[in-house]
Amino acid sequence: MRLTNYLLSSVVSKRPFYITTPIFYVNAAPHLGHLYTAVLADAIQRFEKITNSDINVTFSTGTDEHGTKIQQAAAKANLSLPDYCTTISQEYKYMFKEYHIEYTDFIRTTEERHLKAVQHFWRRLVKDDYIYKAKYSGWYSVNDEAFVPESHTKEENTHDGKVRVSVESGHKLEWTEETNYMFRLSAFKTQLQQWLRTDGVIRPSKFQKQLQDMLENEVYFPDISVSRPASRVHWAIRVPDDEEQSIYVWLDALINYLSVIGYPDEDLMKQKNRPWPADLHVLGKDILKFHGIYWPAFLMAARWPPPRGILCHSHWTVDGVKMSKSLGNVVRPPLNAAGTAYGTALRYLLLREATLQDDANYSETKLINVANSELADTLGNLVSRCCGPALNPRAELPPLHPRGLEPAVTDQLMTQVDRLPEICHKHYSNYQFYKAADAVMSVLRTANQFFETSKPWELRKDPSRQKELDVVLHLTLETLRICAIILQPMVPDISERLLDKLQVPKTCRSWQHCETASWRVKGAIYEAKNIQAGKFVLFPRIYTEKKVKKASV
Repeated sequence: MRLTNYLLSSVVSKRPFYITTPIFYVNAAPHLGHLYTAVLADAIQRFEKITNSDINVTFSTGTDEHGTKIQQAAAKANLSLPDYCTTISQEYKYMFKEYHIEYTDFIRTTEERHLKAVQHFWRRLVKDDYIYKAKYSGWYSVNDEAFVPESHTKEENTHDGKVRVSVESGHKLEWTEETNYMFRLSAFKTQLQQWLRTDGVIRPSKFQKQLQDMLENEVYFPDISVSRPASRVHWAIRVPDDEEQSIYVWLDALINYLSVIGYPDEDLMKQKNRPWPADLHVLGKDILKFHGIYWPAFLMAARWPPPRGILCHSHWTVDGVKMSKSLGNVVRPPLNAAGTAYGTALRYLLLREATLQDDANYSETKLINVANSELADTLGNLVSRCCGPALNPRAELPPLHPRGLEPAVTDQLMTQVDRLPEICHKHYSNYQFYKAADAVMSVLRTANQFFETSKPWELRKDPSRQKELDVVLHLTLETLRICAIILQPMVPDISERLLDKLQVPKTCRSWQHCETASWRVKGAIYEAKNIQAGKFVLFPRIYTEKKVKKASV
């Protein structure tokens, strides 16, 4: 009993870190963009875990299951609404498992805990007079399930003649007049402007400026409709005490971030150490307005602080073209990629190629080329050579002798390895995963060059040069250990396999364990250490002529 109490108190004493993805809309199966958001958030929380032993991470994701589009999708699939939502929600869970998304909480908006949170939040806004009932008319997008201000619309010529569309989404609009509940968004313009002046609250900075411009340039900052007639949107949470109205899907969805931490149950929130405000919402640029204007305004009205940060990323195109159902180029990640090279390659590519502020381009050719060049050749081949029986028959990390090779041969590699943790820590902290990958691959290329230049296969033939061979193997294996620790947020599966191969204890895989290479430990006595013996392939090359499980389009 004492041990249990101790463990519970140690968890509670840790500093909370709360990171989220959006909850994903179940009107269709998950695609590449959804996976990227989840992988990005997962990599960030993994980095936080290995760099901070004093934090308790809450990482939430889930599915948004209400609204008109869900009604339409379920009817098209010939499934009941609950069955349809469960089916698509399960696909997201499968995907997260396949691509090593280590969430702590998966929430669905059809859950009872979420229903209670939404109703309580709504009543709080009504009590403080931030919600009122009024007749409303405006341009409505069925696709976006949102009213669009006149200033954010334009006319387009189509085969059906002139139609009004949303400037932001491009979706067709319909003029709609109905009685709705309204939220006093206009009351929070000044507070939102002040919040958006906080340095780094929205990253990258270009997206923060977009929101600032949106508020500054909007002469008329209107209130927004936060309900829909239940006769039109019946698959939704009803407005408390008014069964004829359904709560707007975006107000419903955003409250999930509070549902996860136990809101409004104070006891549950205390158990989770009440990790609010959220440290980071990770999301795509298409939903920035909802998270960067509506959500903080809702929170301010309910007297809750807005999130500490929002990380907004750009989109993925396919062969240079925006993904679109109408074009038939939506990429869906395979849901049976676990343990295959393809699954690891896709996760790596998403982090390796994207720069957040600009759209990234996906192609199968790029994925295969990057994976084979960097994961199979630069990393995997080096592991195979220095761990294989030809050069390392005793399967060990040999001792590092004070005098082995000439300094000129070893200095370049050792200097680069010494600098690598600090460089990558900076890149990870700035969410620049592509730069971290560049830095690691640069060091690994130097290690490969060092290996080739040292010619260990010749040293192996001459017993009198065993100490030189030991130095080559030690420096290379130590470089691989450090790189494997650094790569954990990006490719956790192969990092784990490599660290297991080197027999690095689980307790020695935190960031602090990569900050000092063995050759920099003063007074250390280097002895041979065993590594796992046997044939080992860290990452097999992907061959296009073989049947691999590729992403479907």
